[in-house]
Amino acid sequence: MRLRRVVVTGLGALTPIGNTLEAYWEGLSNGVSGAAPITQFDASKFKTQFACEVKNFEPSDFIDKKEARRMDRFTQFAIVSTDEAIKDAGLDAAQINPDRIGVIWGTGIGGLHTFLHEVTAFAKGDGTPRFSPFFIPMMIGDISPGLISIRHGYRGPNFATVSACASSTNAIADAFNYIRLNKADIIVTGGSEACVNEAAMGGFNSMKALSERNDDPQTASRPFDLDRDGFVLGEGAGALILEELDHALARGAKIYAEVVGCGLSADAYHMTAPHPEGLGATRVMINALEDAGMKPEEIDYINVHGTSTPLGDPQEIKAIMNVFGEHAYKLNISSTKSMTGHLLGGAGAIETIASILAVYKGIIPPTINHFTDDPAFDPKLNLTFNKVQHREVNAALSNTFGFGGHNASVIIKKFTK
Repeated sequence: MRLRRVVVTGLGALTPIGNTLEAYWEGLSNGVSGAAPITQFDASKFKTQFACEVKNFEPSDFIDKKEARRMDRFTQFAIVSTDEAIKDAGLDAAQINPDRIGVIWGTGIGGLHTFLHEVTAFAKGDGTPRFSPFFIPMMIGDISPGLISIRHGYRGPNFATVSACASSTNAIADAFNYIRLNKADIIVTGGSEACVNEAAMGGFNSMKALSERNDDPQTASRPFDLDRDGFVLGEGAGALILEELDHALARGAKIYAEVVGCGLSADAYHMTAPHPEGLGATRVMINALEDAGMKPEEIDYINVHGTSTPLGDPQEIKAIMNVFGEHAYKLNISSTKSMTGHLLGGAGAIETIASILAVYKGIIPPTINHFTDDPAFDPKLNLTFNKVQHREVNAALSNTFGFGGHNASVIIKKFTK
């Protein structure tokens, strides 16, 4: 069968460096760090006392107060970002068939705030079960796509993807495939996460995964820097409207870019560590290129997973060299996690958005907080340190890798008829 073409017609973002798409891009373009001391709980006894939190967010500004109280923070983020993307795409005013519009949403952990609150309250009590009737529906990861569909009346495919930090890239890949296989005309996709709480911070600290640079949190996320010491936990959401090309053209939609390929793979190696030779990361990029029918030389920019961990960064660069060879020296490579922190299951969504805007605007967002070269990385590679770079970007690739060895990549291309 003929595969249908899929384009991006709407975007929304709620991030640690901007609460709208425009503000997010401004933060990326200006190299803004979203890291600061934690405000959501007293972190003074934790090894890491800072995170990239969403700032100045009041859910009742966007959602009815009663409804908002029945949503975990990750779902509130999902609702707000998708509302923005739907408006950006003009779907709120378009004559569309709701049976052909789906919602596929990614989250790695889901309602951890709700889970922590309910279980803590029970543990402090006398043993009498006094759980909220909304405990389970607020906690489960699939509630976000469910509530998005209820809010907008979309009756197409509806589910959540869970693959740790690759979750929202998996959601985008599924949305892409459902549309090109004619299972839907439009899919609202992306992902959200909200895990800045005692349980997540304590858990990641015990794994020694987080930076402990409490004296200088704004520069703590240092991908590819010699002195990187772990990732910075982030929160937020990114939303994309994917749409079949002819459907988008028929309604006169604005088109940001085209999604042309996705790749999926597994490391099959370790619970949390990446494969030492970058085999899974190598395979996922090859799979994405093959799916897109593209050669490595056609890629201009890679938005890397780039978490700022001692193990992860070198393995990803090794994989890039495996796939791109000499062309790697002509690429722009950057990690926007240096600014946003790591949004876990929401990372792929906001980083795919950064890649889309790089293609759309011809601007490469930087890897900030670079101070000391690491001899592990070839100095001839352009890791886009500290400042944006301007160039024509015909195609961009975005990588996300998750605990359990889950790998997902998506390729975005400049739209041409």
